[in-house]
Amino acid sequence: MKTLYHGSKDIIEHPRYGAGKPYNDYGLVGSEMCIRDSYGLGFYCTESLDLAKEWAVSVDRGGFANCYEFDCADLAILDLNGEDYGLLHWLALLLRFREFDASGPLALEAKQYLLENFAIDLAPYDAIVGYRADDSYFSFAQDFISGAISYQQLGRAMHLGRLGQQFVLKSERAFDRLRFTGYEGASRDEWYERKMSRDRAARREYLDEERNRRQPGDLFITTIMDEGMGAGDERLR
Repeated sequence: MKTLYHGSKDIIEHPRYGAGKPYNDYGLVGSEMCIRDSYGLGFYCTESLDLAKEWAVSVDRGGFANCYEFDCADLAILDLNGEDYGLLHWLALLLRFREFDASGPLALEAKQYLLENFAIDLAPYDAIVGYRADDSYFSFAQDFISGAISYQQLGRAMHLGRLGQQFVLKSERAFDRLRFTGYEGASRDEWYERKMSRDRAARREYLDEERNRRQPGDLFITTIMDEGMGAGDERLR
């Protein structure tokens, strides 16, 4: 049994499976419908109450951290932190479900390569565990496919700001295992500032030249493509 939290502008006692609009992106966090985000249509949660409160608020309003008990016994859960997966699997999912500014020829080529070589079929899974791509982290991923930073630099950047993991319910079976247990309010004055402070800290650390300097042997997207590296390549572990 897990305790999960969903940050929202609403109190959501009964999330509805399949009720979302698949073309919606980040803006619908808080709807009782499924939302489309980093891993497609689903109900996006976290195991951190504080993060749920940050995700619940916006510049002009507060929100709620909805609390649930989730029985995950016998469910098929894709853990993107597992030994069979790497950062590029996560990035391929991001490229599939989020709008990327891939206007340059290298970024377009990189997007196609990652989708062809690191895509994951989500159909067999009831839920997904993986990184959450807030705006700052999304920009780091864009820098990688544009050739501005290396694979190793991207890996370090994903730990900046300690954003944590998100737990995404994908199947009707998973929704049936979710039980609402209550909620806590999140004031805009407190939690929006915390949210923005976390984002600013991540961006500031990312721009720290000494911390994020390229190292000899770092892999850039051009090398990954030129050498035909795939999911099983030890250099990407």
